[in-house]
Amino acid sequence: MDEKITLAIESSCDETSAAILRGGRQVLSNIISTQIPIHQKFGGVVPEIASRKHIVNIMPVIDEALAKAGVELADIDQIAVTYGPGLVGALLVGVSAAKALAFTLDVPLIGVNHLEGHIFANFISHQDLKPPFMALVVSGGHTSLVHVKDYNSFSLMGQTRDDAAGEAFDKVARVMGLPYPGGPQIDKLAQEGNPNAIDFPKALQEKGNYEFSFSGLKSAVLNYLNSMKCKKIEIDKADVAASFQNTVIEVLIAKALSAVKEVGCNTLVLAGGVAANSSLESRLRAATEKAGIRFCYPDKILCTDNAAMIGCRGYYQSLASNFADLYLNAVPGLELQDL
Repeated sequence: MDEKITLAIESSCDETSAAILRGGRQVLSNIISTQIPIHQKFGGVVPEIASRKHIVNIMPVIDEALAKAGVELADIDQIAVTYGPGLVGALLVGVSAAKALAFTLDVPLIGVNHLEGHIFANFISHQDLKPPFMALVVSGGHTSLVHVKDYNSFSLMGQTRDDAAGEAFDKVARVMGLPYPGGPQIDKLAQEGNPNAIDFPKALQEKGNYEFSFSGLKSAVLNYLNSMKCKKIEIDKADVAASFQNTVIEVLIAKALSAVKEVGCNTLVLAGGVAANSSLESRLRAATEKAGIRFCYPDKILCTDNAAMIGCRGYYQSLASNFADLYLNAVPGLELQDL
């Protein structure tokens, strides 16, 4: 195993993170500074505030990552950084810091797709995991099925046409009056409700269709809440949360298992921030076990935005000599694509 030391930086949204990795999968440190308490009062992430906090946090977080790993800047062999997707101002802070360090240290720079990083978090949590496998990426801004053929070879099976699953969770939580971030609040409330209480619609259910759409479901929940208010009928929020969550999970599981079967692999990995949803993880685990499919899932700390996953992805890009130059820029709308 190549023993390169990678400094990784992640700043795509409201977490400032830096990590040190030896090789591709040995994490020496993974420091995450979250801004959730700051943005909670606004009910969501405020991009300008996020950018300013990243500027304040970026160097202390990098210093802490180096200190915890027992590594000096002079020991760094390469630098990996998230350059998209995400909030443009937030991304620019990480990219600017990475470029400055790469130039100063005269080491290679690697631009990493944040979504590919989420998939690669599984390589850290499961040291024996190897391609090929199917990846279900479920995050605040993206919902995708990706056939990972090799470490640097992917095929996009399908993605969301509108709202991502995480986005739908947050929007439904907001209209229900739940605090930010909404996903964990829905998950917690759903434990007390009946998942079959309300029949919400599922979109794009045709066989062989691996695309997702959750905007109609979000609208259906909103219409249900408004209808109940107009009729002056008391709303059971736990039932609404459980029924909404159940609908999302059923769609994700059905499409993921179908995609695994179509490509003929025997492993499904879950990735992205919504991977931390307890019901999604437990039900996917049960469904894959029943189907005889191996299921991999990152440690909770690696589900959230973090630099360790970026370092892992960057390491495998470096093996393919996929480096960036110092003109690397933030690409806020960067998509997952065939590679």
